[in-house]
Amino acid sequence: MRLTSSIPVLRVSDYPRAKAFWTETLGFTVGEEGGDPARFGIFHRGDATVFVDAWHGADAEPSPGWRAYFHVDDVDPLAASIDWPQTEGPRDAVYGMRELVIVDPDGNRLCFGMDIA
Repeated sequence: MRLTSSIPVLRVSDYPRAKAFWTETLGFTVGEEGGDPARFGIFHRGDATVFVDAWHGADAEPSPGWRAYFHVDDVDPLAASIDWPQTEGPRDAVYGMRELVIVDPDGNRLCFGMDIA
């Protein structure tokens, strides 16, 4: 199993305001959005990517949402190699990813995912 990239997951209280900041102020483009109305977005600029999450709120503690997302080439060997009680998955998500969530000792939810689409 090889890690191929990592993505920060930023929790925000106002998705439209955050979207305007990332696109208009910082020049990122919207790669994908989730929700109706949108409350989650994936933004890109060059090789950089950021996830913006308003579903879980900026102040939710402990966070029910991810704190970081790691792309891997194969999530199943990683899952088999982890001996940690706080794991979820791996599971296939409706958006074409197979994901494993690991909760670290401080409650941070770290998601490791691979493309299955």
